Amino acid sequence: MTNTVLGRFGRIVAGALLALLAFAPVAKAGSRAALPDMTAILREQRVESASVALVRGGRIVAAAAWGAAGPNRQATAATPYNLASLTKPLTAEVVLRLVSAGRLSLDEVMDAYWSDPDLAHDPRRALLTPRMALSHRTGFPNWRDAKGLSFDHDPGTTTGYSGEGYQYAARYAERRTGTAFETLAQRWLFAPARMRASGYVSAQGAAKPLAVPYDASGKPLPVEAVTHYNAADLAHATASDYARFLIEVRGDRRLTPAVAAERSRSQADLTPQACAGAKSASCPPWTGFGLGWQLLGFPGETTMLHTGKDAGAFTFAAINRTSGDGIVILTNSDNGWRVILPILERTRSDPKLVAFLRGQMS
Repeated sequence: MTNTVLGRFGRIVAGALLALLAFAPVAKAGSRAALPDMTAILREQRVESASVALVRGGRIVAAAAWGAAGPNRQATAATPYNLASLTKPLTAEVVLRLVSAGRLSLDEVMDAYWSDPDLAHDPRRALLTPRMALSHRTGFPNWRDAKGLSFDHDPGTTTGYSGEGYQYAARYAERRTGTAFETLAQRWLFAPARMRASGYVSAQGAAKPLAVPYDASGKPLPVEAVTHYNAADLAHATASDYARFLIEVRGDRRLTPAVAAERSRSQADLTPQACAGAKSASCPPWTGFGLGWQLLGFPGETTMLHTGKDAGAFTFAAINRTSGDGIVILTNSDNGWRVILPILERTRSDPKLVAFLRGQMS
């Protein structure tokens, strides 16, 4: 994983030739209509299935799924998918809602409540704050190696994409509140947002089993039930559930104005990395990590976005805070990245966002 979410997306698709299809009609704000059929795109790009929810003007206007959720099982709009790194914005939202309620603080030293045993002899652990964790500035690698967790850089000095940072923030929240993180997530996010098909812990064989992951050749991959939360990965949701989450985020629900402003502010500048050279023509004036999201600062508006990549999964979510237009795309294939731009094109999604993503591929 690179230190920018879309930087990783760009590296994966660099040089690839995507078959972008012509525009097709989609629902207008306030109506409910079928999305364009994506079956041909999935077949052409060798992606087993995709589930899409479209948001216009702050409302879900369409949701559908195409392809196979598993052997002899059709994907539907009710099929939950592995969110991969789309888990991180969920975790950030739980923490920010607790901050808004006065239960946590963005700039409190986490060491007083949680310290990873691997860092027992490193005094830099006393510098770590939730703000650093949610903006990828802990100095941690993405994931610890066989030797355990250690710092790649001093906390707060540089930006480095890190799942470990999100795990650290979740454990701090547990210790600070005395409540299990899964319980916090249910109480502060999933229940009030009506995300009834979402969670951090999953079980294959449930009433609505998750979409089975597939490798690039179309072979199904083993599925292991998630029995303990990972604050950075492996949560699950339907596309509609995650779209409800986007709407909550866009509306700053359950956040104080001060916390909402911090989430929408760049905490770590990514403009030099994301907008160098040929990419600059399609770049917004600024881009950076907020708290839980990558932010694209276009003139007069800000887009919040995130992607996710695991074995047999690629996911994408974005919403324009000004217009309330957004989209969620969940796939269960190593080839899932191939359908992101075609789906954005066919749903007439924000042309500035599409141009930026194209620029990341150059």
